[in-house]
Amino acid sequence: MKKTVAIADLPSLAGTELGATDWVTITQDQINAFADATGDHQWIHVDVERATKEMGGTIAHGFLTLSLLPMLSAQLLAVSGVSRGVNYGLNKLRFTGMVPSGAKVRLREKVLDVTEKSGGYQFTRECTVEIEGKDRPALVAEWVTILFP
Repeated sequence: MKKTVAIADLPSLAGTELGATDWVTITQDQINAFADATGDHQWIHVDVERATKEMGGTIAHGFLTLSLLPMLSAQLLAVSGVSRGVNYGLNKLRFTGMVPSGAKVRLREKVLDVTEKSGGYQFTRECTVEIEGKDRPALVAEWVTILFP
């Protein structure tokens, strides 16, 4: 369920589990489009015939999975009173499991810390992208953004 808070109340979320998003299917069309956008056409992503023969199928790019964070995170939290937000970076990032084409993923998110910075709030979240039916997640990251009133 999506939580909504005012930007001034953002610090009260430190330590809060936001929950998990709906499952989203990763399609071969998405993988191909990501390959075209980034120039990463490694066969494990785009050569369905070879990948199926050698690995059981293609897998999504790790950075494709990472790029889903903004879309998925928006399902969990809305912050009102924000004029702009900027990505500040990642403290930690590990790609811990492969996402096969056709797999479903979801984001599980926890607010780690919220501190004042540059007239806004530095917002650090622990993000775990889970793969349906797998014990090991696709990625684990600490994502840092700054939100401005």
